[in-house]
Amino acid sequence: MIPPRAVLVVFAKVPRPGEVKTRMCPPLSHPEAAELYASMLADVLETSARAARRLGIAPVLALHPAEQGRALLLEVPTPFRVVPQRGPHLSARMSWALREAAAGGASRILLRGSDSPALDEEAIAAALDALARCDVVLRPDLDGGYNLVGLRLAAGAIFDHPMSTGHVLEDTLLRARGLGLATEVAAPGFDLDTIEDLRWLARERDSASRSCTRTLEFIDRRGLWSRAPAS
Repeated sequence: MIPPRAVLVVFAKVPRPGEVKTRMCPPLSHPEAAELYASMLADVLETSARAARRLGIAPVLALHPAEQGRALLLEVPTPFRVVPQRGPHLSARMSWALREAAAGGASRILLRGSDSPALDEEAIAAALDALARCDVVLRPDLDGGYNLVGLRLAAGAIFDHPMSTGHVLEDTLLRARGLGLATEVAAPGFDLDTIEDLRWLARERDSASRSCTRTLEFIDRRGLWSRAPAS
């Protein structure tokens, strides 16, 4: 078997009430937040599968906790190889995913989260292209983090710092540059972490409609726009 030249790894959680999108509760109930996340994840997987086909790369779903995801697996697009996330915290899990992909022969590795359904095929393609001229590319979100990272080395040490901070993008760039890696920062996007973040999706609705179909339909159906503060 010919090793894939590149791998796209989607990091996701099983959408269980009380375990996902808890920063949206209240005003959302935990079941509503889990349904919203399930819609977001479905969009993320569909967009990622399309991008993988278009770019000729291998899609992987890194799931946590994997042992609770049997029902979800029935809905995962067939191109995905599903693996459990391994490690005690996100930094270790991302490092493990890098090593796993590199051990499988990939020379370009993209990791994306599942909180950014507006991240489209073009953003994924641009990150892959950037790895022709740099070692690390990061796509910022609006809270000081990032929702897509690309590497052409299994340099998991760039994640060796706290990940749930408002300066995780800066910390990752500093770690990468300290290791002598050439870095690039892509055009920014946004995650849906809090109810206030729905404002960003509302502003980008037209451009994000293809990648966010299920997310938008769920928000419309439940009337969630009215629960986001006006400012």
